[in-house]
Amino acid sequence: MKTFYLLFVVLIYFQSCSSSDNPMDKDMTQMEEDMPPNNTSTFQGDFVSSAHPTSGKVSTNEAKTTLSFTNFKTDNGPVLEVYLATNTSASTYISLGLLKGLNGNYEYTLPANVDFTVYNHVIIWCVEFKVNFGYAVLK
Repeated sequence: MKTFYLLFVVLIYFQSCSSSDNPMDKDMTQMEEDMPPNNTSTFQGDFVSSAHPTSGKVSTNEAKTTLSFTNFKTDNGPVLEVYLATNTSASTYISLGLLKGLNGNYEYTLPANVDFTVYNHVIIWCVEFKVNFGYAVLK
């Protein structure tokens, strides 16, 4: 009888320990489901060539304060600028300044409140000849 009672107490103890509402006891999937939805999204795209060979990736950070070029590469040209534009012809654009380099990883500070659904083209623009060297469409 003592053995039965002891077994009963141990069983109750383990049962109560296993059914905890402690968030540390939840698996990662359940914890992710319990988190509020993330309303911040990044925009990203791949550079494609236009008038000159251009390649690499471009993306915004979640706060949309920085535009990052990764594995970027393009040709040299006179006065190359980075534009956020509404289309590949840069009829409406925001200049982010001079291109920082021809081969590598670079970051540009973004102006506040850019609507990336409108300004969804990142263009390497040759100012002197009004030529699109290459571009990426942000999605």
